[in-house]
Amino acid sequence: MSRQPREKGRAGSYGIAAFLTFLGSAAGLVGWSRFAVNRRMDLPPALPGRLETLATERAGDIALYGSREKAGVPLLLIHSINAAANAYEVRPLYKHYRDSRPAYALDLPGFGFSERSRRRYTPRLMVEAIHAAVAEIRGRHRGSAIDAMALSLSCSYLARAAVERPDDYRSLGLISPTGFDARLSGEGPPDGHRGRDALRNLLDRPPFGRPLFDALASRPSMRFFLQKTFGSKDIDEGLFAYDHASANQPGAEHAPYCFIAGHLFPTDSTRLYEELRLPVWMVHGRRGDFVDYRLAPRVAGRPNWRVFSLPTGAFPHFERLDDVTADYDAFLEGLSPVTPRPQA
Repeated sequence: MSRQPREKGRAGSYGIAAFLTFLGSAAGLVGWSRFAVNRRMDLPPALPGRLETLATERAGDIALYGSREKAGVPLLLIHSINAAANAYEVRPLYKHYRDSRPAYALDLPGFGFSERSRRRYTPRLMVEAIHAAVAEIRGRHRGSAIDAMALSLSCSYLARAAVERPDDYRSLGLISPTGFDARLSGEGPPDGHRGRDALRNLLDRPPFGRPLFDALASRPSMRFFLQKTFGSKDIDEGLFAYDHASANQPGAEHAPYCFIAGHLFPTDSTRLYEELRLPVWMVHGRRGDFVDYRLAPRVAGRPNWRVFSLPTGAFPHFERLDDVTADYDAFLEGLSPVTPRPQA
């Protein structure tokens, strides 16, 4: 008859021990983050050329790389969205095209050298940043319509920007676009997002918000996620090193927490792609975690779309740059000719 009180006492002891263990682990995480993590790692420019900051009314301060010495139709490159996204993701394409045409690359809000303040990051904010960058580029090139290319989730932002301002663009390029899969296809309300404010507010607040992000952006964690992106352990080590440095900057956690909470995922991406009337070039890989393009046939047969795939991961331009650029160039050759003027 004395076992029940004894068992209750043991259960209470176990509960107290578990609680103390949790507190110790949490305190250890906070201490490790505060004293062992360098949150001000040196971050050189991701790309050659000029790096400048544009002060915008709707998107805050955004960073724009530019190499405009050559004549031709300007090309704007836009990186993907993840915990450590930045313009380095378009580096192979930028370096390739800057030798033959004006080339630009954007750090989206919350990433790279753009403003990383604590605010709600949504597709609308990203679209406004693209609008501002495109307006700046067109102003430098006598109002010429541009070519623009985006990666992954940012393809949906570029599609929205082009639907809203089609005269800004001659063509669109989409690399591994999000929105053709079963899970994140967009048939929902226009210009909406999938964000959960309660989750974002839980994550992005002291004392655990930054320490949790530091763990997410640790070297082992980042290597793991890049391997999933590439579909191989053979990742680009330069991209890995730069991503790690970029994630260890002040404010680096705010946009990724909006990404994790769903605020950066549009509700209407698939519908946006179907609304495009501009020439669209699309490439995706067939290896790794991002290979679900079951809805691509909805646009692949349209006369304004060119779709092909490669035996790569989600960043085919890092693995098969020559194949990517050759097909993209063939696509551009089929467009209506333009005669942009050289820069003064």
